[in-house]
Amino acid sequence: MADKHNDEHEIAGSTGDSVLQPERRDFVNMVPTDRPRAHPMKGFDPIYTDIVDYIVRCTHRIWDERDVGLIYTHYTHDCVVYSALGTTYTREEVVQATIQRLFMLPERRGMATHVIWNGNEEDGFYTSHLVTGAGRHTQPGIYGKPSGRTYVARTIADCMVFENRIYREWLVVDTMAQVKQIGLDPQAYAQNLAREYFDKQLLAVDVGENRRLIGQYPPESKPDLSIANNDLEQDVLQWLHEIHNQRMFGRIKHVYAPTVHYHGPLMKELYGHASVTHQTVGLYASITDGFYLPQHICSQPCEEGGDKVAVRWVIEGHHLGWGVLEELGAPTGKRVQIMGMSHFHIKDDKVVDEWTNYDEMSILMQVKLAQMADRKSEILDDE
Repeated sequence: MADKHNDEHEIAGSTGDSVLQPERRDFVNMVPTDRPRAHPMKGFDPIYTDIVDYIVRCTHRIWDERDVGLIYTHYTHDCVVYSALGTTYTREEVVQATIQRLFMLPERRGMATHVIWNGNEEDGFYTSHLVTGAGRHTQPGIYGKPSGRTYVARTIADCMVFENRIYREWLVVDTMAQVKQIGLDPQAYAQNLAREYFDKQLLAVDVGENRRLIGQYPPESKPDLSIANNDLEQDVLQWLHEIHNQRMFGRIKHVYAPTVHYHGPLMKELYGHASVTHQTVGLYASITDGFYLPQHICSQPCEEGGDKVAVRWVIEGHHLGWGVLEELGAPTGKRVQIMGMSHFHIKDDKVVDEWTNYDEMSILMQVKLAQMADRKSEILDDE
């Protein structure tokens, strides 16, 4: 499988310069006007020289240059966007949501941190785009009256792209980080989000156990490696399974470099084995029966040395304890699903940087929605 990974990287650079990487380049060098195509891109607009250029440039054109209409030529009409706070099913919803957000946060700038990808022009591309967004809350909108406060928060968007159009997208915005920084009450904001779902009769459903443990057996000893494309990705899936599902938190000190830098939700910047271990233990202290399920993995060699690996995952479980999800408060027993994405920089067989993004606001909203459903049931029972 390692050969497949290497072959794709060689093909990517076979018709021009190598595929761009954002980490060490200024924006103007990321969107050149005279660069030859770095790999075949059948069906893509001529302006795009490779898949990274496509993601970075079209995002800038739509969000910073305000050419929102490009969404009509860059998304399919029936594009499905899965976000931590809900799902949309049409291109027009993408257009409308973009306009609303551009008005509310007109000074926002989304800066590409990395784009990790795989695929080709025949089968389509998969990209995982980590963005650091900075802005100021200056206009009314879903965040209420403008506060004038600034914020910085991370977003990761995973896209499936074929011939210039995104047809499926997974989006994790750290809404909780934004809400806290601009001074809103997270509890009230989550309550309002839950109310919108409740009023549409979209109630939380608790389907019971999540299958991490089958009956009275221990967790599976081997992960599902079918989504891996090479040996590196198999190794990553193996130790993620051991740490998250087998709860072998001691593996962290063997997999991560002693100087690892952890970039987490709520803009946490932490260092060393102890911090990564504490964050991981703390997540499962909140969701004690949580089942970690990787859904996609891709990787690319990194110009800084080593490789970058992107993993899209979900955790399913119940709010059964006290942990790092502080806004949840006392255990409620409510079922939650966490959509998350992680980027790892692996160098000399050790993780030297990890960027993990999930939205605590989504988790809090799910708990409040379940509580609303409980109250509705109690009222009906009383009647």
